[in-house]
Amino acid sequence: MAVGTLTTIPVPAPRVIDRRTAGGAMLLAPLAAVPLALAAGLVVAAGQALHLPALATAALAIGAVALGSRGLHLDGLADTADGLGASYDRTKALDVMRRGDAGPTGVATLVLTLLVQAGALTTPYQAFAAVLIGRCTLSMACANGVPSARPEGLGATVAGSVPRTAALAIGLAAAALSALLPGLPWWRGPLAVLLAYGVTALLLKRCTTRLGGITGDVLGAGVEAAVAAALLALA
Repeated sequence: MAVGTLTTIPVPAPRVIDRRTAGGAMLLAPLAAVPLALAAGLVVAAGQALHLPALATAALAIGAVALGSRGLHLDGLADTADGLGASYDRTKALDVMRRGDAGPTGVATLVLTLLVQAGALTTPYQAFAAVLIGRCTLSMACANGVPSARPEGLGATVAGSVPRTAALAIGLAAAALSALLPGLPWWRGPLAVLLAYGVTALLLKRCTTRLGGITGDVLGAGVEAAVAAALLALA
């Protein structure tokens, strides 16, 4: 479920998708995204070896991740921005998010977030770490106590499916491993994790207040916001 949902890698569908499977998939999200992280890092390394412009190299790396994930999280970011900007009425906001188009608020949010990501992305290690840190936040977003905004959909399947202790363990592991990133002071990696989790937590609070819980789009928006925050901290 983790690989099939978060990447374009062809894998067999899960035999059963229940709360246990959903929670396990969210915990395994960083491992499922390792191929995407490797692709981003390799693109940056290749761009630097070819002496391509830094911004163009960063854009290619971000594009590779988007291609490898079907643009899933980017779509979620745009839809969430449109929903939050549409109306204070919960039903109307959720209806806007369900549509397939993107309004001006969603487009502007998407463009600005991608500009931040591309402008801050400078090294292969940074690219690799940021992609994985962003996926680590999914376990927090799906921890026990986080409600679903709808009775159906991906959000309803994964909302509240991850034990809080397990979500905390993922965050601590991410902070510990990020301290080992080469070429940076030991504290920069943990700071990136802290900022990524903080930005995602603020978005979750806003969405649960306005929408009554999370949706699949909110999860995607959290990932992209976390990646941007992590890249800024590592830049």
